Amino acid sequence: MTWTELVMGSAPSKGDQPAVSDVRTGEVLSYAQFARRVTRAAAGLRRDGLTAGDRVLIDLPLGAALPVAVHAVAWAGGIAVLRGAGPARMMITLGRHDADVAAADRVYAFRPTPGAFPFAGLLNASPLEFGPLAGAALALGAGRVLDHDELAADLRNLAARLVIGKDDVVVNAAGDLVKGLRVLDLALMSGAHVVIAANEPTVIGCRVLAAERRATMVVAPYDVARRLLGDPILRVVDERAIVSSLGL
Repeated sequence: MTWTELVMGSAPSKGDQPAVSDVRTGEVLSYAQFARRVTRAAAGLRRDGLTAGDRVLIDLPLGAALPVAVHAVAWAGGIAVLRGAGPARMMITLGRHDADVAAADRVYAFRPTPGAFPFAGLLNASPLEFGPLAGAALALGAGRVLDHDELAADLRNLAARLVIGKDDVVVNAAGDLVKGLRVLDLALMSGAHVVIAANEPTVIGCRVLAAERRATMVVAPYDVARRLLGDPILRVVDERAIVSSLGL
């Protein structure tokens, strides 16, 4: 089972139950919507010329759009590049972008943007039922490239250590895009509901959000996590634990 198959594995059983709630935008994405957007956007990318091994720059903040874009690229056979620059086959961005920094043949934007195609236009394609069996899937800038096998094995190891349940509500207060994506992957694979915290999360902000959403777990930077320890209800995880097994 590939990385993206593993992340989407809970969608058939969870259906219309919430997968990702984005506090920053108010968007709530169900498991069915997540899987549908990934497979349709992947088909749209293929239709528009993406081929196996093509680099696609992902210029998005931590939010509900991030896992959709990343896994659509991986499901289409491309390599999702986080924190990347330079030339690439395609780029997926929130809105305006600096063409001098990231030169892509084709740009998709979630917001109306001159010179970019709407990301929503990719969702008109029929779902791509089967993704790649293996191969490179995620690149961290100009550095390390991770393949489906590495990413899937790491998620399984994390799941065995952290044991997130399908009824858990996880506050994702990660301070780094890569760590935030791994929290999303892990929680979605487990069938949990991920609530993405506001930018630069604070101890008070995490406590308030956890109380409002009846969260059972918080993943946060070390300084915040340390001060949240001792809560009788919340499980608190230092975000560094999420990427330690990959050596990131």
